[in-house]
Amino acid sequence: MTTVRRSFLKSSAAAAMAAALPSLNFAQTAPAPSRSHFAPQSGAWRTFDVTTRVDILKPQGVTKVWLPIPSVNSDYQHSLGNSFSSNGSTLLTQDGTDGAKMLYAEFPASETKPFVELTSRVQTQGRAIDWSQKTAPAESADTLRYFTRPTVLIPTDGIVRKTALAATQGAKTDVEKAQKLYDWIVANTYREPKVRGCGEGDIKTMLETGNLGGKCADLNALFVGLCRSVGVPARDVYGIRLVPSAFGYKELSGNPGSLKGAQHCRSEVYLKGYGWVAMDPADVAKVMRLETADWIKTTTNPVVAPVNKALFGGWEGNWMAYNTAHDLALPKSTGEKLGFFMYPIAENAAGRFDSYAPDDFKYQITAKEIV
Repeated sequence: MTTVRRSFLKSSAAAAMAAALPSLNFAQTAPAPSRSHFAPQSGAWRTFDVTTRVDILKPQGVTKVWLPIPSVNSDYQHSLGNSFSSNGSTLLTQDGTDGAKMLYAEFPASETKPFVELTSRVQTQGRAIDWSQKTAPAESADTLRYFTRPTVLIPTDGIVRKTALAATQGAKTDVEKAQKLYDWIVANTYREPKVRGCGEGDIKTMLETGNLGGKCADLNALFVGLCRSVGVPARDVYGIRLVPSAFGYKELSGNPGSLKGAQHCRSEVYLKGYGWVAMDPADVAKVMRLETADWIKTTTNPVVAPVNKALFGGWEGNWMAYNTAHDLALPKSTGEKLGFFMYPIAENAAGRFDSYAPDDFKYQITAKEIV
């Protein structure tokens, strides 16, 4: 089958922005500095080409592949354009509910070496809320209602609401509620390295069993669920770390030459006057558990303290967002809905591939910074 090649840009504005980009010079990533502080700021945009390549080594029957495309355009990310190649039939599509964009590739049983490669260009910057300013425009009521809804993995009643009400006792404003819930996550959950991938995000089971160890898709989902259950609009943002942290934190870094396992879920809450505000209590837990040889148990530790402070209202721009989708039904899939979508997904006659095993599945993700 003839190799298919396509490219597109998200909008005329994105096209103009991409056209204005300088010629491509791929920067060599400098070694990360030693840890000293952690204070992400906005204002310095960085441009990346992120490439995902899937090769199916042992096809069985018809093979289908879905690759997430960065779908977020905001004050911290511009999703500019995409190009792709494949020896199968391809389709650019999206989830009809949350607008999560994706590249779909399908291969007949006769194709012995299916492959698909996607390159997405994004611009990112850091985030840091200015708590002295309350100038953000109001969000629509429909959007705010949508981001207080329950999902399959994030219910907002029962033990979730009971836990949130106890944690937010005495809080009078949504800012105070968010702070108390962020602090509750940091104090009561922990990073569990044995959890596969980014975790599953089944927050009801976590609370019912009392097993509060997990990874980002568990801990940040729990934060989002607790917020929603007490009326604070919140959402997970699913993405991937691209390059090392500028502040020297190895656990908050990505290796651009091989981004296997660099997927990372963050969260946002809507606070009146401030808009959608960045949050990431799961990364605080990660630094506490893994950044040093010892498991740090207090946020007053000098390694943890700046991270704990900054990630309530900010995050570093070495990360790319894919989408905020939950309960996603993949088009043309015979498998179950996805709780979230930030990994390549594939199916064949034997069933759905294990996205948490990139070497067996045979996919690779890389990033190049453009200057």
